[in-house]
Amino acid sequence: MKTFSRALFSLLLLAVAHGAAAQESSARQEHDALRRVAEQFLRTQSAGLPGQVNIRVGQIDSRLQLAACAAPEAFLPPGSKVWGKTTIGLRCAAPSPWTVYVGATVQVIGEYLVTAAPLVQGQQIGNEHLAKVKGDLTALPPGIVTDASQALGRSPVMSLRAGMPLRQDILRSPSVVQQGQVIRVVSGGPGFQVTAEARSLTNAAAGQVAQARTASGQVVSGIARAGGVVEVTY
Repeated sequence: MKTFSRALFSLLLLAVAHGAAAQESSARQEHDALRRVAEQFLRTQSAGLPGQVNIRVGQIDSRLQLAACAAPEAFLPPGSKVWGKTTIGLRCAAPSPWTVYVGATVQVIGEYLVTAAPLVQGQQIGNEHLAKVKGDLTALPPGIVTDASQALGRSPVMSLRAGMPLRQDILRSPSVVQQGQVIRVVSGGPGFQVTAEARSLTNAAAGQVAQARTASGQVVSGIARAGGVVEVTY
């Protein structure tokens, strides 16, 4: 009788162990739940982008078996950004730490500015030269102009045909100081200010550094301001 009881007890232990192992093996992380975590992360991170944001999260390899996680966390790996084609990291701290990566696409549909007519190099841009179009901003070059204030009064550094998207790196601000122009050099410091005439040695837009030669032959550098002024601070 004792032998039978011991055998029955052993069988019960084996059954419990088998059930626990089966339960543990079935406690796997759902991939769709992870994709929802990644999508919500991207929606939060993309809030405030200019335009309508469309997010698509790729599939996680179905062969990947991850332990169930109570609170999976999404993050941006180094070099990734919430713009265009990107990669999102997903990780779990407990009970079984793991990290996995999934591809995603963040599409931003918004308005940007193109040339309404051909522009020649150096031509000052007015409202009549601008047109708005709508498209995927993530598919365009960096620095695309989305507001007219970023282009009005500026000039392209190259000739542009009609319909060309405007980028900030190909536009320059008008010069407020011209090379050879007689300007005013305003220098000052704590408690004093001196103004003198000088001749500009460079062209400069407002806020740029300009050089000028004073009547005594001294070359000074300062910040160009509107009205032919160069500010020199000591």
